[in-house]
Amino acid sequence: MLEEVDRLDLDGYLYFHSTRAELLRRLGRDAEARAAYRRALELAASTPERRFLTRRLEDL
Repeated sequence: MLEEVDRLDLDGYLYFHSTRAELLRRLGRDAEARAAYRRALELAASTPERRFLTRRLEDL
């Protein structure tokens, strides 16, 4: 699944990065997951999204 996501060219899309972060987290690739969550946070505009992503990042 991660390989399919990585083939997409969606760098400016919040949900690309949050999806990728979740897949990386499930694979135990925590450092990469943190980086993906941070990129998602850079793109998040709404407070609820930012809160959710911040919690996910803190859980790693």
